Amino acid sequence: MRGKMRGFFICAILLLLISGVMVWPGIMSFTVRHTLAVGEPQLLDFPAPIEKILNPVRSTSGGLHINVVPCGQSIGVLLHSQGVIVVGHYTIIDQTGNKVNPALDAGISVGDVILRIEGETIKSEGQVRDIITHAGTYSKTINFEVKHGDEVFSTKVYPAYCKETSQYRIGILIKDSAAGIGTLTFYEPGSMTYGALGHIITENGTQRPIDLIEGKIVGAKVQSIHPGKRGQPGEKVGSFQDDEGQISGTIVRNTKLGIFGKLQKPPLNTYANAAIPVAPANQIQCGPAEILTVLHDDQVERFNIQIIKLNLKSIQDGKGMIIKITDQRLLEQTGGIIQGMSGSPIIQDNKLVGAITHVLVNDPTRGYGVPAQWMLWESGLIPEETKIAS
Repeated sequence: MRGKMRGFFICAILLLLISGVMVWPGIMSFTVRHTLAVGEPQLLDFPAPIEKILNPVRSTSGGLHINVVPCGQSIGVLLHSQGVIVVGHYTIIDQTGNKVNPALDAGISVGDVILRIEGETIKSEGQVRDIITHAGTYSKTINFEVKHGDEVFSTKVYPAYCKETSQYRIGILIKDSAAGIGTLTFYEPGSMTYGALGHIITENGTQRPIDLIEGKIVGAKVQSIHPGKRGQPGEKVGSFQDDEGQISGTIVRNTKLGIFGKLQKPPLNTYANAAIPVAPANQIQCGPAEILTVLHDDQVERFNIQIIKLNLKSIQDGKGMIIKITDQRLLEQTGGIIQGMSGSPIIQDNKLVGAITHVLVNDPTRGYGVPAQWMLWESGLIPEETKIAS
């Protein structure tokens, strides 16, 4: 319904039983070994067109010769992947009382992507359910085409009749889309090209990038804050707005340095409506800086931080700076960096210098940031050859 919230963004895992598979509309994993990317996704279904990024209008400012508007608004990120992703296995008790798992026996692993079944391109979990039910009813073996890493293989699966649910199943948990809450970092007003998150969105539990087919961003409002503490990252809990809300845009690229696309219109509630310069990575200084982020509703606020270390050779993982939260009010409300802050812009000397990307699990007052210049490379707003000059 227009004007209504899309639904609360609650961080919980819910397993829904369906014919043939179990669908896991759970949290897309952004976890790494010692750090956690500060976005928090869950399953939603959506259609969204892909649009090309327009050429930006260049400014005459110094440095990178491009100005962008820093944002800080919370956004809902919705992705639809190629095929359906296997996020887990479960055991089936068949009619004879034996414990079986046909998919596992056929070599289908967690993190694999099911591309085709019986030659039919797979776009949703509903297709998988219907094919498995039909094949089981007629005692047929099913031909699967599966992507495992960069390799594609074919395998055959024979559905088992589950005694507990009276349905034919193959013993996998799957999802066909993902969604989460994050932060809009910047947009370039000439082309309406935006950047957000500052890190890649991966398949649940695998750290493999989602192969994007469709994607969009919408506005989000923060309803409550779960503060973080040592060993337990906090999170923003919020809700999505509809497509006619303050923020709406397509997702064109899902990259190691963030997601990028085109906004339909300039977003409202920007803390600074004027565009500001983007600092080259080699001009970022250790010392005081500020971040823009939302703690309540859709109100963007400024908070103090310190940039405590730079590592400009870490472009492969985007962790070009280490930051520390110093703002006492932010520490009191959140405990430090929390999930949902991913993409919060970092400003120093009235220039956009980067975005928050990860929190250190054992010290939530500290985390990583990605230099804004690196995000501009990925967005296509500045040419790749500037990497040599920087």
